Amino acid sequence: MGKAITATLWRGAAVVLVTAMLFVASHARSAPIKPVRTDAPSGSYTLDKAHATLHFRVNHIGFSNYTAAFKRFDVKLELDTSNPAASKVSATIDPGSLDLPSPPAGFLDTLLGAKWLDAVRFPAITFQSSKVELTAPSKARIHGNLTLHGIKRPVALDATFNGGYAGHPLDPQARIGFSARGSLKRSEFGVAEGVPPPGTTMGVSDNVEIIIEAEFNGPKLAKSAAQK
Repeated sequence: MGKAITATLWRGAAVVLVTAMLFVASHARSAPIKPVRTDAPSGSYTLDKAHATLHFRVNHIGFSNYTAAFKRFDVKLELDTSNPAASKVSATIDPGSLDLPSPPAGFLDTLLGAKWLDAVRFPAITFQSSKVELTAPSKARIHGNLTLHGIKRPVALDATFNGGYAGHPLDPQARIGFSARGSLKRSEFGVAEGVPPPGTTMGVSDNVEIIIEAEFNGPKLAKSAAQK
């Protein structure tokens, strides 16, 4: 009888211990993430187009990850440095600015034509954020709606905050920088030309990888600081 009671007590203690450990682990995981500290102020930021690139990659018949870019795009950012979840971003891309590495004759026109981007009919690609989710002190997942080829669908970008400052005497305004990555299925936006048949790589991948590097200019540096 004594052994049975002892065993029961040990089992009960084990259950309590495991429950406590799970409780602590759960609360540790759910602890709010604090954003990385920066001297850059909250406010409205505009894209520094001299320090921004927008590339994309697609797999080409399984032999390479073909990389191209758009040359004309603009981004506006409302940044809240203390509460990144309150930040908002919007972007516009000119599909007619597609830039290809050494394209064969007529290839660029083909991609801008009706079977691919159809840039005359759909002269703008747009993105509007709907939610910003902090995933680490200097990282966030930006959820939003992308309109491409006339079709709007949700996409997400994983962004890294590279740093920023309130300004510098030689650069008298706030400046921040981000790197961002994302992907989409082009067929979901009505651009399915050349997608490989199932089980093969003979074509251009449905998956499109997005690579962004961008700096933004923000509020002006106070005169007293700029004059130091």
